[in-house]
Amino acid sequence: MAPTQTNNSNDPRRADKVVRYKPTASGGTLDDPTPEYMNLLGMIFSMCGLMMKMKWCAWAAVYCSFISFANSKTSEDTKQMLSSFMLSISAVVMSYLQNPQPMSPPW
Repeated sequence: MAPTQTNNSNDPRRADKVVRYKPTASGGTLDDPTPEYMNLLGMIFSMCGLMMKMKWCAWAAVYCSFISFANSKTSEDTKQMLSSFMLSISAVVMSYLQNPQPMSPPW
């Protein structure tokens, strides 16, 4: 009696049926936009603090700059972050040079 041949088309050990793992491309939509948003918000607060002499806007700009720096990656542009930080510091300094009185609470 001749040996019977088995159908190996469902055998996962066959070379033509092995499925290899292909990792997905990193980046793209998985990036966190928080540093960019905080950088933009800090620049807006800085300009409001400089132009309108609002001390709370200047301090909010410093806060946003720190958040942007803390959430940034090493590959991001450091010049833009440094300029945002310096703009927020200058907003605080200029607002206190023009009016050295401490901030009054809003209530």
